[in-house]
Amino acid sequence: MIKITPQEYQTFCKYVYEICGITLAPNQSYLIETRLAPMMKRSGCSNFNEFYNKIRADHSKKLEQEIIDAITTNETYFFRDKTPFDLLQYKILPDLIDRRSSRAGIPPALKIWSAACSYGQEVYSIAITLKELLGSDLSKYRVSIVGTDISDDAIARSSYGLYNQFEVERGLPPQKLRLYFDQVDKGWRIKDELRAMVSFRKQNLFQSISALGRFDIIFCRNVAIYFSQPDKVKLYEKLGSALAPDGYLLIGAQESLTGITNLFEPQRYLRSIFYQLQQK
Repeated sequence: MIKITPQEYQTFCKYVYEICGITLAPNQSYLIETRLAPMMKRSGCSNFNEFYNKIRADHSKKLEQEIIDAITTNETYFFRDKTPFDLLQYKILPDLIDRRSSRAGIPPALKIWSAACSYGQEVYSIAITLKELLGSDLSKYRVSIVGTDISDDAIARSSYGLYNQFEVERGLPPQKLRLYFDQVDKGWRIKDELRAMVSFRKQNLFQSISALGRFDIIFCRNVAIYFSQPDKVKLYEKLGSALAPDGYLLIGAQESLTGITNLFEPQRYLRSIFYQLQQK
């Protein structure tokens, strides 16, 4: 494998930050080498400096998108960490439904956003949770579940909803697999009923998110860990602007907003923490 020089690595660190906001640590040169070297060889480049110049000269931005797809971490699985989905089923959704249902004559709306949704496992886990909680009453609600990601490949795969055997065995109980997926030649595909509940779109979290609208629940888990401290502040300010006044924010189990922003107030339930906007 072709090694990247320290100077080349600095160049790519700046470039990766520029296109997707990810801050690479000084000891992560292996990530550039392992993920970009195959692409570099296909482009006919003999070193990373030559490859960088080719990327900059590519006005179609095709190489840039391939790099985003390669660099952004797509490690996820169904019902990851489980606790957020227990919170969703036993606390957040019941409380939200109670408040929304008090508005006589208006079908309650439930708007949920999964930011940096990767290949869609989190989005479909949310949809399954809603289906199991509401059952046949689901049709009485105006449900909107939106998954966004910076990667074109992730959005395409999420939208299609096809997973291989290894992917469905990660976090997905067998009974849920039988209920909510159809077995096809290449694996398992999410049933149309659930696919109809969700939509996916490309979104760079460092760009304006105003077009997405406002949400009752936002999942943004294990995303900010790749950002610098100032960028974490900007991210959570954006999420706050996209959250309904009585909405809920869920972040990763190992993440905390302490020392980052005072916009949110932590709430505890089931030995877990979720966040809501500070009430003025």
